[in-house]
Amino acid sequence: MLHRDVAPGVHRVEDAYVNYYQVEDGGAITIVDAGLPTSWRSVQAALREIGSSPANVEALVLTHAHFDHVGFAERARSEWHLPVWVHERDGSLSRHPLHYEHEHTKFHHLNNPKGLLVLATMVVNGMPLTKGVSEVRAFSQEEALDVPGRPRPIHVPGHTWGSVALHLPDRGVLLAGDAFVTMDPYTGHAGPRIVSGAATADSREAIASLQALVATGAETVLTGHGDPWTGGIAAAVDRAREAGPS
Repeated sequence: MLHRDVAPGVHRVEDAYVNYYQVEDGGAITIVDAGLPTSWRSVQAALREIGSSPANVEALVLTHAHFDHVGFAERARSEWHLPVWVHERDGSLSRHPLHYEHEHTKFHHLNNPKGLLVLATMVVNGMPLTKGVSEVRAFSQEEALDVPGRPRPIHVPGHTWGSVALHLPDRGVLLAGDAFVTMDPYTGHAGPRIVSGAATADSREAIASLQALVATGAETVLTGHGDPWTGGIAAAVDRAREAGPS
């Protein structure tokens, strides 16, 4: 489902409890994250709905390389000839997005009805068939990327070791990826919080990394799972710290 202009020139596409985004900049587009494999259909439909096309997409930037953010990345790279950007510490994970570090067993929350529903939905939408990205453009510095929108990456290790958030300072927007979310897909709990240890490499590191986001002063925060947060980044970080790990 497309949600247009959740922030100036930023569109949210929601598929199977996962968000990815389209950032417009003078007719050119950067896609941020790549959902699940079946999101290949929704990304093309969303482009048509905003009056654009794959020809206007110049880059795909991954906030991290878990399967539910890598979804159609390899297909976009090979068929649309897009550069796929990822932090260098997630380079290996981008080639093997189903094999990642986590504190708890992946089945830690299987007694949770909401978690079961989310998992089943992701499976139906191609999770087991997620392809790794065979070639990426790695970055390590926190300098604006040379892509439409000029997002500035902020390294926030913990969820994965190469997790980043992307700041659009001229729009007052932060695309947080899974640095924190407003709905944990493993528990179904709403409100700002880090993702469950069933999919997080180091929860303490993830919480510590949140401090780097406060300095952005972003008013609107767009996460990898859940609704947009419009109460300011400082309040969101406070809420995520209070919620703690799960």
